Amino acid sequence: MSFLSISGVTKRFGGVVANRDVSFEVAPGELVGVIGPNGAGKSTLFEIITGFYRPDEGEVRLEGTRLTGLSPDRVCRLGVARTFQKLRPFPAMTVLENVMVGALTRTRDVRHAREHAREILERVGLGDKAHAHGRTLSTGQRKRLELARALATRPRLLLLDEVTGGVDQGSIPGLVRLVRELHRDGLTVLVIEHNMRVITAVAQRIVALYLGEVIADGPPDVVARERRVVEAYLGQAYAQ
Repeated sequence: MSFLSISGVTKRFGGVVANRDVSFEVAPGELVGVIGPNGAGKSTLFEIITGFYRPDEGEVRLEGTRLTGLSPDRVCRLGVARTFQKLRPFPAMTVLENVMVGALTRTRDVRHAREHAREILERVGLGDKAHAHGRTLSTGQRKRLELARALATRPRLLLLDEVTGGVDQGSIPGLVRLVRELHRDGLTVLVIEHNMRVITAVAQRIVALYLGEVIADGPPDVVARERRVVEAYLGQAYAQ
């Protein structure tokens, strides 16, 4: 049985089809990259997996349990967490308190949530920022905070939406190393990423979307040379 199964997922917004018959599976412990140009339907697919959107057709299952139709908080409690492209830490709260919000999805014990949040902050390299306010962090640090909040929920499946997007070039290698470490520790990971150098460096497999449809699925080096993928990113003239 696959760990994550996405079967025939279609999502429409009026006359716009964001996802069209999207199907693929993710094995336990796999790190899969999801690529595609803007408007390909990548983030919409993440919204469907995590319960923010309900598909018009198809379903999503985690270890055989149907996620489709469940609320986001229920999906989270089943072991699915995600990060977002738009970074919105709670501005009036400290970095530690931001991460405690995630930890409190698993426990009502505030002391235990605080201890777990501290451990996660050390793990993502923000231990020295625990008492700073979220609004004072750099973009790269906010990316790590976003990741820490997701990890605090103790996920089995982690969805990363543009984890290196918008950060300075010097911050990217550290974020890539962190994703690799989390994967090595046993997390199953789906990563949306525009930076092909990053995605080919971390992913074991890539699923490419274009206009809401899967146009390629396979090893990174193979997908990166796929004609339809090159056309989607660079235009037909580059796919000769």
